[in-house]
Amino acid sequence: MAVTTSSASAQSERQALVKACVSRDWSKAIRILNSLLSQACTVQDICNRAFCYSKLELHKHVIKDCEKALELDPYNIQIYILKGHALAALGKGYDALQTWKQAYASVLDQSVDLKQLLELQDLLANSKDDSSVVSDGQIAESPKDPPSSMTSSSNSTCKSPVKTVEREKPLQRENAVASQLTQKTRSISLDLRLSRGIAQVNDGNYDQAIAIFNQILRDNPSSSEALIGRGTAYAFQRKLDIAIADFSKAILSNPTTGEAWKRRGQARAALGESLEAVKDLTKALEFDPNSSDILHERGMVFFKSKDYIDAVADLDTCVRLDKDNKSAYSYMGLALVSVGEYKRAFEAHEKALQLDPNFKEGWCHMAQSYQELAEAEKAVECLQRALSIDRRFVNAYRLLGLLKHGLGDHKGAIRELSAGLEFDKLNLECLYLRASSHHAIGEYANAMKDYDAVVNMDIDSQEKFVLQCLAFYQRELALYAASRANVNYKWFNLDDDIHPMFKEAWCKRLHPKGVCEVVVRQPPLRESLKKGRVKQQDFIMTKPKKLLLETADRIGKKIQYYCPGFLHNKRQHRMAGLAAIEVAQKVSSTWQALRKTLISRSKSEAKGGKRSKKKERNNVISENRGGVCCSTSSSSDTSSSCNCHEEKSSSERFTLSWEDVYAIAVKWRQVSEPCDPVVWVNKLSEEFNTGFGSHTPMILGQAKIVRYHPNFDRAFAITKNLMLERKEVYNAANNLVDLSNPAKLEAIEAARSCCDLFGTVNEDFWIVTPCYSTAFEGKSLEGTRLTMQKKGENGFDFSIRTPCTRPRWAEYEAEMAAAWEALCEAYCGEVYGSTDIGRLEKVQECILRLSFYWYNFMPLVRGTAAVGFIVLLGLLLAANIECIGNIPERLQTGKQSCLQS
Repeated sequence: MAVTTSSASAQSERQALVKACVSRDWSKAIRILNSLLSQACTVQDICNRAFCYSKLELHKHVIKDCEKALELDPYNIQIYILKGHALAALGKGYDALQTWKQAYASVLDQSVDLKQLLELQDLLANSKDDSSVVSDGQIAESPKDPPSSMTSSSNSTCKSPVKTVEREKPLQRENAVASQLTQKTRSISLDLRLSRGIAQVNDGNYDQAIAIFNQILRDNPSSSEALIGRGTAYAFQRKLDIAIADFSKAILSNPTTGEAWKRRGQARAALGESLEAVKDLTKALEFDPNSSDILHERGMVFFKSKDYIDAVADLDTCVRLDKDNKSAYSYMGLALVSVGEYKRAFEAHEKALQLDPNFKEGWCHMAQSYQELAEAEKAVECLQRALSIDRRFVNAYRLLGLLKHGLGDHKGAIRELSAGLEFDKLNLECLYLRASSHHAIGEYANAMKDYDAVVNMDIDSQEKFVLQCLAFYQRELALYAASRANVNYKWFNLDDDIHPMFKEAWCKRLHPKGVCEVVVRQPPLRESLKKGRVKQQDFIMTKPKKLLLETADRIGKKIQYYCPGFLHNKRQHRMAGLAAIEVAQKVSSTWQALRKTLISRSKSEAKGGKRSKKKERNNVISENRGGVCCSTSSSSDTSSSCNCHEEKSSSERFTLSWEDVYAIAVKWRQVSEPCDPVVWVNKLSEEFNTGFGSHTPMILGQAKIVRYHPNFDRAFAITKNLMLERKEVYNAANNLVDLSNPAKLEAIEAARSCCDLFGTVNEDFWIVTPCYSTAFEGKSLEGTRLTMQKKGENGFDFSIRTPCTRPRWAEYEAEMAAAWEALCEAYCGEVYGSTDIGRLEKVQECILRLSFYWYNFMPLVRGTAAVGFIVLLGLLLAANIECIGNIPERLQTGKQSCLQS
């Protein structure tokens, strides 16, 4: 079995050797040959390695390998030829000639390759004339002049001028050869130094390489090869600006050097200068159109800049030219997932892993694609496979931590992230995720430590800067939570206690500088824990606790969307169940109090007659926007509308407004995942006046957002219908754009894509869906905005946006108050306490009505859909109605409500 495995490994290395040579990657070929020679030393492999060294102009290594090979096979002509060429390149022409002569003499009586023998004869013939004047790379002395007697005799015997010319020819020839050899020697010296510099770069000795290239450039400042070599060394040292300067000089020196364009493109890509990188790499392709290497590089730049369509095109062309490029297949899989071509994506991932089952990055890429689709089990399998290949692979631990965080397993996330941080203690993403996990489960000291590490870290990218900003805000929120750890739960009030400007900056991920100048920071952790030190808890699982949690889990699972992209988060399910139970309990208490009030009033009416009835009618139509159950107004304000103050006092502590009901679920959502900005829009700062609100993209650039793209067809059709119906839209400046031209209307009707529809307006636009009032006859509220924006050259942002302006907020407040009041009246009348579904039909309609307006209202920055469904479940429980089914597959309740035409 071991022999079979070894043979398979050698075969795989042989195949890799051929690929490396075909792609002219001589350094890689040498590494493979070193591996093969360590297993079995053969003349052919030594000879092959010498050949690869010759391609890198490492001539001393060539000579060394040739001598070793000749010890094993002294009659191999090819070895002599390689050695002679290497000696000649080093300026040792005489030694080269002697080597070839030795070869010719030793093989004449042997059975040899005649083709190689003829090649050797040609080399000897071409070198014959130079051999008289060349020795070890130096110009040989001219033959000494003959004795004077001979000279005189010669002169007297033959005084022909022809002879004088004949005597001058050797001297002229000698001078020509000397000049030619001097130039050749200089060229060989330059090539040798370039080869040494390149070898140092390949070995990772960047400072030594730079020193060699500096010496070359002092003698030859315009040497494009030296500039490229030095730039490459600087690039490996992450001195990208200096590297780009060298590559630019090389291009000025020789604009047709494709390698310089390619290297500059790579450096610019590393700096995040995607547009400039693409231009350089495109220019490099002009010199080498079939370079799979450049296509792969440009495809990667397209992918990182989220130009997925062009990325797929380049990477697909790359793998057609180089069918064994596993990296190109793997990244093509990621790009295809982004554009919604899932079948092709996983075919590409699988192809990459077929080429190399130990391709750990490929396993991580496949895991990312599975995670994007919320296929958690498959993602975990891929990541575990990556770790079985390399247990020190930090990215696999990071992705596992991220996945477990998304599943609600924060302790599991901490374990995975801590394992990764053992190998890379400064991994910012792992530190941030671990901090947020500690924060979520109340381990505030550990959270502070990790948040501080993130905030104080030096960063080199915009993505890391965003995480650093979030770490600052979440650190403050963790300190706030720590100070409330031991107070009554009702006193935890994030929306009222945290400064509006802080919340706005948190939601928008702004730089903290402006916040620090205005907002008072939270006290240090030690002080916070003194205020809210957690008391010793009894964590024994009693039967009532177990029953409560089982019930909460069963109810909470109802909020799960069965759509691609939505992980089954057990923590959020439990939160939803507990929140729905609390909603049900408090609403039930409110309805019970209201029922008593109505019965009391009914008795009063029976005694007081028509006059009492009039007073009761004034009471029912409450001026408070929360409805008859709301207690936001003071007792003095409501005394004139209340016949009996005693009745108001006895029931006031049980009253709830619609906002109070939803606030219960909001608070649970805030506690369950404290790093999500689930806050009321009207409690932010000035953004409330400018229309800040929720944003749900279905298409973002070229990416089809996995979670929300299933709503695209419906939203696109509604947008078209509204444009045809109204013959106008609003542009980015909120000005009307006329679409009444018949040609435009025909184009709108024919539109099949974002590009088609955008072309009918030719600027960013939005149109609002209608939302008809049931409280105020004939009134239409502003629903949600379907917005289309141009993103880059080939991308669009097609999204559902719900800006909450003050006028819109006031309209929905009134509508929600009326819907809540209608629900209270429907349940607290004759059907109160009934379990007959038939009799509770009107109550169900009222609950759905309230939920419908909540979804169209969208009053939270984030989490509106989850909070809305939690309250719906709680209200059904309060009304003795059990929800036994689940949300249908590929259906999202919030989007179904707000996408109306």
